[in-house]
Amino acid sequence: MEAAAAEQRLSGAGVIKPRLSYSGELELKTTLRELIVYMIFLFTLCLVAFGMVSTKMFHLNAVMSRLFLEESSAEGINFNSIRNVDDFWKFAEGPLLDGLSWDKWYGNVTSDLQENRSHIYYENLMLGVAQVRQLKVRNKTCAAYSHFQNFTEDCYPSYRYNAEDKSDFGLKNGSEWKYTSATSFSPWYWGDVGFYRSGGFIFTLPKSKEKSREKLEFLRKNGWLTKGTRVVFIDFSTYNANLNLFCIIRLVVEFPATGGVLTSSRIYSVKLLRYVSFYDYFLASCEIAFCVFIITFIIQELIEIKNLKMEYFKSVWNWLDLLLVAVSILAIGFNIYRTMAVFLLMEKLLSAENVYPDFYFLAFWQILYDNMIAICVFFAFMKIFKFVSFNKTMTQLSSTLSRCASNICGFAVMFFIIFFAYAQFGYLVFGSQVEDFSTFPNCIFSQFRILLGDFNFLTIEVHRILGPLYFISFVFFVFFILVNMFLAIINDTYTEVKAHFAEMPSQDIHIKDLVRQSCNKTLVKLRLKKPDVEDLQSKEFSSTERKDISKPSKRNSGNEKKSRLRKGRKHHLMIPPDNTEPGAASQSSVSRAEFQQLLGYTAELEEELNNANAKLNRIMKSMQQMKEFSGMTDK
Repeated sequence: MEAAAAEQRLSGAGVIKPRLSYSGELELKTTLRELIVYMIFLFTLCLVAFGMVSTKMFHLNAVMSRLFLEESSAEGINFNSIRNVDDFWKFAEGPLLDGLSWDKWYGNVTSDLQENRSHIYYENLMLGVAQVRQLKVRNKTCAAYSHFQNFTEDCYPSYRYNAEDKSDFGLKNGSEWKYTSATSFSPWYWGDVGFYRSGGFIFTLPKSKEKSREKLEFLRKNGWLTKGTRVVFIDFSTYNANLNLFCIIRLVVEFPATGGVLTSSRIYSVKLLRYVSFYDYFLASCEIAFCVFIITFIIQELIEIKNLKMEYFKSVWNWLDLLLVAVSILAIGFNIYRTMAVFLLMEKLLSAENVYPDFYFLAFWQILYDNMIAICVFFAFMKIFKFVSFNKTMTQLSSTLSRCASNICGFAVMFFIIFFAYAQFGYLVFGSQVEDFSTFPNCIFSQFRILLGDFNFLTIEVHRILGPLYFISFVFFVFFILVNMFLAIINDTYTEVKAHFAEMPSQDIHIKDLVRQSCNKTLVKLRLKKPDVEDLQSKEFSSTERKDISKPSKRNSGNEKKSRLRKGRKHHLMIPPDNTEPGAASQSSVSRAEFQQLLGYTAELEEELNNANAKLNRIMKSMQQMKEFSGMTDK
């Protein structure tokens, strides 16, 4: 109560006002310097990441998608409407050839600039020719029940690597009838019902539209697609000189063991020729700067690991730093490999006009690099929270998450036990009838959609009893109970943290004040502004703090030195005279926490003085008794 009253009197006199000590200001300046360096790194990373990406890529993908996926033939067949083998041949001989062969300009006029080259939509140069390949499986590589073996002579399983058919078939006189192996570095394709390797039975389509149609008719009549066919890939690439973009297109037609057809596509617009304009060379310099930053971060992290040893791995921010460095190294590695591959293969791929150039391989590594750099940017932005922890609001949020982490982990175990129980139930009951529950991952995604309100209840009414029972019980237990328990845990923890911060003395560090002071000092050094009284007093305060910390007084006794070592830094309480201006008084004041410590030191000193006084009284009393005793002896 006395401390609070004294603080209130001094605060009313204009003395007590929160102020940073010298060490706190030094720490803030160090954090500010680290933040500035990191923001430069983040800006460089954003230039590297976004410099090669634009909305034009999306528009190019959309144009190609509409042309090859949505354009229909005279019979109404397009790529998305393929349902059987006959539909595939109708699409290949119709919309596919119409999209690949643009041998006329506007008004059905042939241009001399074409030079037997196809310009899709008059702007996208067709590179080489298109390639078509298929993968097959062997007959009698699946187990049939003994009672049905007499009724079924053929048994073709779903696609598996060990069941793939590599034997020659049909006419056996061309690449389309003979198996062609792919290079070991060729990426596999993850389809809807299988994971397909490269290679297969391959043929290319000639540049002439009529010759291509004749070849497709020849293959159709000679049974190029068989009962063992499991997938057909149609690959081709274009280049748009206006945008310096390559568009790599892959159309996939799967023939599952169930019968029917499943279609999918991959359309990638990538910038393989990265360094063409001056802006591209500027981005190259940013990439070099990014590599320098990563090398610097690696050295810093190694030094910290050497100094802190196992203590280093107890900090979440250190793990984030390691993760950021690791992902950055992967991104740099992918970029170097992709650049070297483009440099080595580009001339070879464009040398022959009647051969399919495999740009899908280059696009695959470009997409991997884009994914890595996207993850790197994500973690880099998350690291910004490390530098804003001095703010009271951010500290409250981080403290809330750290305090309730154990409770959330315990709650997560209970939540996912119930959540996965419902997912198993939905998969077993609705998996064969509802697409959203056809696989276990689809069940998990569908249940999250139910929590967000994005779900069609009518789809699970295929089971009139278990469907409504599943939906109502899931919404009740998971949404109304578990989700609200999760929110209650965070809300209660935040309330506790907020109350705790309210009891603590105000220690807000305002970085804007430091930035303002730094700008003022810079302007003063450039002689663009006169020094303010506030800056002079701040400088005097800092020098005084530095002097007091570095040169302790020699008059202090040994006990006082030990007490000072136990208590920490020395604090000063400077009370200005009556004629001091309010601004100067605020600059020479101490914070609430420092004042509390000074009051503690005062109480300790008072207690020591009382102890010394008591000892002196006892000594005086003893001396008085001895004097009286000596007088009695003399008598």
